[in-house]
Amino acid sequence: MRAAYISEFGPAHSIRFGELPEPRPGAHDVLVDVEVTTANHVDTFIRSGAVDTPVEFPFVVGRDLVGRVAAVGDAVTGFAVGERVWCNSLGHGGRQGAAAERARVPAERLYRLPEGVDPAAAVTVLHPGATAYLGLVTHGGLRAGATVVVIGAAGNVGAAMVVVAAAAGARVVAVAHPRDEAYCRGLGADAVVDRTAGDVTARLARACPGGVDLYLDAAGINDLAGAVGLLAWRGRIVLLAGLRTTPTLPAGELYVRDGSVVGFAITRATVAELAEAAEHVNGLLADGRLRPRERFTLPLSATAEAHRMLEAGELRGMRVALSTE
Repeated sequence: MRAAYISEFGPAHSIRFGELPEPRPGAHDVLVDVEVTTANHVDTFIRSGAVDTPVEFPFVVGRDLVGRVAAVGDAVTGFAVGERVWCNSLGHGGRQGAAAERARVPAERLYRLPEGVDPAAAVTVLHPGATAYLGLVTHGGLRAGATVVVIGAAGNVGAAMVVVAAAAGARVVAVAHPRDEAYCRGLGADAVVDRTAGDVTARLARACPGGVDLYLDAAGINDLAGAVGLLAWRGRIVLLAGLRTTPTLPAGELYVRDGSVVGFAITRATVAELAEAAEHVNGLLADGRLRPRERFTLPLSATAEAHRMLEAGELRGMRVALSTE
C-alpha cells in the first residue's frame, strides 16, 4: 500500500510517500480502506518528536481517517465489511497512523459515520470536535446556563467549542477578530469580543458581568493573569493549547474564588472518553452543526506539504483533506 511515513523524527520534509506492507488486523482490530485523512497540529508534534509517545519506524503519520471496513478481526462484533467508519486516535501510543491506503484500527477506537455526511468534510472536524467536547464537558464540566469564554473562537478548535457549548445551552462569549464576528455568531456565540481593540480582559469583564464559569483558550495564549480575575465562583480554566507557554498564575486570587486550572491533551484521552466524545461529534455531524469553515483537498502524497503549511501558519481557518484517490 502507499503511505505517508517517517523513518525518524524530524521536520515536515522528513515525511516520505511510498510503499509499505499492508497491515494485518489482529483479533480485536478492524482493517479500514482509507478514503480521506487530514493533518492536525498534534500530528506535527508527534512527527517532530515534541510529544513523547511510543513510535515504531517506519511510522505512518496522522491520527484521523474516514473509510470503509475492509475486514474485521475474529473477536470483533458490531462492524460489517463495507460500512463507512471513522477514527481519530491513530498515530500515537504505539499505533501506526492514518495517512495510508489501509489502516489497522482497534475496534474500540472505531465509530460509524452517520449516513449522508460527506467524508472529506467530516475528517477535517473530527479532531476539533472531539477536542472541544473533551475540553468543555469531560474536563470543564460544562452545564446548561454556564457562561463560557472561548479565546480563538474563529479557529478550528475554537469554532467547534462554540458549537458544542451553544448546543449544550451555555451562554457563549467568543473572542475573535472583528472580521469573524458574523461567523462566530452563526456558530452560536451570544457575544463576540474584539481581540484587536484594547484591553480584552476588561472587555470580557463587561461582557460577563456574572463572571466566567468556563474559560478556554484555543489560541494558546494562556493569559492566566487576566483569566483568573474573570472567573465566577468555582469557575474553571481549561488549558489545551500553547505547548511552550509559561504564564503567571495569580494563585491567591484563584483559590479565594474556589477556581481551578486544568490541562488536557486529546492524546491522553481514554478509550471511554473518546467514545463518549465520538457519540456527541456524530450527533453534531448528522445535524450539520459541526462542519469546516473552509476546506480543500490534496492527494495523500502531499502530506508533507500539509504539515509544512500547518507549521507555517498558512491554513488559518482552512482545513485540508488528504485523499487516497
